[in-house]
Amino acid sequence: MGGFGRYLAAALAARFASEGMGMAVVLLALERTGSAAHGAFVLTAWMAPHVLAAPAAGAAAARARRPRLFYAGALAGFTAAVAGLAALLGRAPVPVVLAVAVLGGSCGPVVTGGLSSLVAGLVPEGPRRDRAYGWDASTYNAAAVTAPAVVGLAGAAVSAGPAMGVLALSAALSALLAATLPYGSPYADAGAGGHEGRGAGPRPGAGAGLAALWRVRELRAITSATTLAFVGVGALTTTSVLLARGLGSPGAGGVLMTAFALGALAGSLTLGRMTSVEPGRLARWAMAGTGAALAVAASAPSVVPAAAAFAAAGVCDGPLLTATLRIRSEHAPGAVRAQVFTLGAGLKVTAASTGAALVGLTAAAPPWTLLLGIAVLQLAAAALHLLVVARGRVARDVATGRSAGSATAAAGRRTPGGP
Repeated sequence: MGGFGRYLAAALAARFASEGMGMAVVLLALERTGSAAHGAFVLTAWMAPHVLAAPAAGAAAARARRPRLFYAGALAGFTAAVAGLAALLGRAPVPVVLAVAVLGGSCGPVVTGGLSSLVAGLVPEGPRRDRAYGWDASTYNAAAVTAPAVVGLAGAAVSAGPAMGVLALSAALSALLAATLPYGSPYADAGAGGHEGRGAGPRPGAGAGLAALWRVRELRAITSATTLAFVGVGALTTTSVLLARGLGSPGAGGVLMTAFALGALAGSLTLGRMTSVEPGRLARWAMAGTGAALAVAASAPSVVPAAAAFAAAGVCDGPLLTATLRIRSEHAPGAVRAQVFTLGAGLKVTAASTGAALVGLTAAAPPWTLLLGIAVLQLAAAALHLLVVARGRVARDVATGRSAGSATAAAGRRTPGGP
């Protein structure tokens, strides 16, 4: 198995464990304490550190003298936290359990954006790298489809404890595979995923990635747009349950989300590999299409057409991550690429947790209005991306026009025979 093949295996194993945690934690808490709320608190502690840990994780990745040790160590810490929660949840004092969840969540940015930042060091720039990001995006979608199903089946067949044990084994496999990756590949830019050029200049601080996200127009556009979109994505699971109940099928919420996840996997493997389309345009199409399909689902008369609309929304959403990864890779300065990837992923996770909290506060509203609100957020995100990109182009054109005017004026002031 080549370097990129091992990378995909490591990424899939890590993200399988990450995607399964939401269901596993709640099931285990319910089994051992009788309270799903207890699981929700632990899950919040798991998700909350992402945005705070992301800049530090990215800076540590960029500064690491031994990147193999950093990535394998972070994934080993992630594994230990999953295994620790499997052993302690419902048995140890709550503060201890929450502390373990916080520590595990702090490794989360490495599982998401941190691993994706390594692709640039494994695949040469060009169409091959664009396709590689499509495969990387598919690991998220494949994990989102399979992990909840495996956890649910294992929990039903045995118990939630062994189900979380499966996640710990998957995380351990990712750490072992990460230790075999060819770090320091010649394909990476200086200071990027391959960690070339160490010592060639000052090392970036923890705030350098955030500065790049704001300073580089393309990064600012995709980060602000996807963060807004993920407020809606975070509310989608709860909303799907409420919508299914409103349509007379209380148990079909999982069917709707499975349809969305399968559609997203199909979209990432097909539309996400359209390397001929500029990634910013692909991202806007993805967000707009997702919003339009969810708006259709809000007016569905029964679960079957709603599931079809959810699947269509997933197909549209599938290319979004691929486009996002391509934009980050193309426009992030090499020295802060890992920070840009981890911080962007952390912001999205935090936005999703915000959306989950908001839908909890508005759960009494008619489900179709909640879903319509999520659709509006997707459409607004597409519009926001277009606005930020367009404003940047206008500013660039104005600056270019002024430069041209200045040059003309200077030429006009020259005296005959002057230089």
